[in-house]
Amino acid sequence: MNDPKSAPQAGAGLLFLREEEIRAAQDMLFFAYRDFTNVADVILEELGLGRAHHRALHFIGRNAGMSVGDLLGILRITKQSLARVLTALIEQGYVAQAQGRADRRQRLLTLTEAGKALERRLYERQRERLVAAYREAGGASVEGFKRVMRGIMDADARTYMDQGDQAGRDPRPRQA
Repeated sequence: MNDPKSAPQAGAGLLFLREEEIRAAQDMLFFAYRDFTNVADVILEELGLGRAHHRALHFIGRNAGMSVGDLLGILRITKQSLARVLTALIEQGYVAQAQGRADRRQRLLTLTEAGKALERRLYERQRERLVAAYREAGGASVEGFKRVMRGIMDADARTYMDQGDQAGRDPRPRQA
């Protein structure tokens, strides 16, 4: 019978990582973020919008009917900052809000048709980069990338992602 304590742990072979290799990984994350977001930034700038607007569009699009409170929890920004972002998106016709059925104080957010079109346009630009990178790296590397990204995320983000995997294409934060 195998003793689990004597079995090599996942990632045990990676203990050779030195500070310089970690610094290089940090550099790559910064450059990847810069270049990944830049393809959307060009479109957003034309519309007078920024990355916060993009993040809101993304998560509202992925979670149609989500509450403002749920969006606050995902984005981890202040109510004041989110209010500015949502005001702009609502005024420009990208987001609609409705009262909650059970709690009329609750504001539920959805993308309008214009919002869906914009979110799709932004997604397509970033998708091109992801598809090219995934194809170049290969399947095993894609799985490794996912494991590394999950390792960087906090528990709340991993839970969100797990709920999305279970629910299909509509990952919605669950209420306790």
